[in-house]
Amino acid sequence: MAQPYRVGVIGRTGRGNYGHGLETVWRDIPRARVVAVADDDPAGLRAAQERTGAPAAYADYREMLDRERLDIVAVAPRWIDRHAEMTLAALEHGCHVYMEKPFCRSPEEADAIVRAAEMRHGVLAIAHQTRWSPLLGVVLREVRAGLIGRVLELRGRGKEDARRGGGEDLWVLGSHILDLMRVFAGDPESCTATVFQDGHPVGRGDVDEGAEGIGPLAGDHVFATYRFPQGIVGTFASTRGAAGAESRFGLQIYGTEGIVEVLTGHLSPAHVLLDPLWSPGRSGKQWVRISTNGVGRPEALTDGGLHAGNVLAVNDLIDCIEQPGRQPQCNVRDAAWTVEMIAAVFAAHLAHGPVTFPLADRRNPLTLL
Repeated sequence: MAQPYRVGVIGRTGRGNYGHGLETVWRDIPRARVVAVADDDPAGLRAAQERTGAPAAYADYREMLDRERLDIVAVAPRWIDRHAEMTLAALEHGCHVYMEKPFCRSPEEADAIVRAAEMRHGVLAIAHQTRWSPLLGVVLREVRAGLIGRVLELRGRGKEDARRGGGEDLWVLGSHILDLMRVFAGDPESCTATVFQDGHPVGRGDVDEGAEGIGPLAGDHVFATYRFPQGIVGTFASTRGAAGAESRFGLQIYGTEGIVEVLTGHLSPAHVLLDPLWSPGRSGKQWVRISTNGVGRPEALTDGGLHAGNVLAVNDLIDCIEQPGRQPQCNVRDAAWTVEMIAAVFAAHLAHGPVTFPLADRRNPLTLL
């Protein structure tokens, strides 16, 4: 029997911690075991070592990479200010990577990671867990088979809570929605957008350092329109404090014959409204659940939450390591696309008109202010 893959975990207690269980998923991965953990917070390091059962612990992740013969590195912090640095270091040491979203702070950083991964044949998967949902493939198959006719538009919203709504919502949670847009519509061709702060268009005086290591950030309201192939239009919007009792966070796919709604997560419900009017009040039609067994059929599987999503993603990552040429369901280029689509929102706002992909300027657009 082959030896299990040696895994090192990078965390940052108080500055992104360990993401959504990226340090503990390995307990249910027979093909891998955590051999080391790194965290510059002493108390956080001790706690992480206990949770993971790692025999070695380091205050500096660079020392861990130098001393341990690692196969896979989990870049776990939610904060993204050091994502590029950590990921590039892991790839340079010949490691494959499983990492928390968002990916990194700019298309420029994303380019560097893509180059490093492809040059070193490193496999990278990012924890957009819906990509590994057993339900997503069923929904995609139904949509492609014409369940709602020809797809016309996609509508996505963030969580729109009182703290993160707007620009921060676009970065932290919008990345899930933008990634799903590409699943259903392909790579976007252009973007137009407006970003507002306190009712006025964002300008130089509105840019501040964003939370969670995002970097320059602005806006309590964002509205972006993406143009996809085949004339499909996608919109993403978030307004701070606009969330209702039930979150609108998710993606709706509008077709000539109805609407499909997809939420994020391992097995979050999906529904279809078979109504060309898009208006149940007028048509009398009702939303019907889509399960892994099909439209209107009961779900036999149980939602395993974040941990189950991580298990699926990590097993896929390892399968890709063992099958050269294969890429994870959400791979390094998918991750880079989410950053490009986010940056395009601010670039289009500053340009007062559409920007096309790939963006000409690879920096965070708000640095230009």
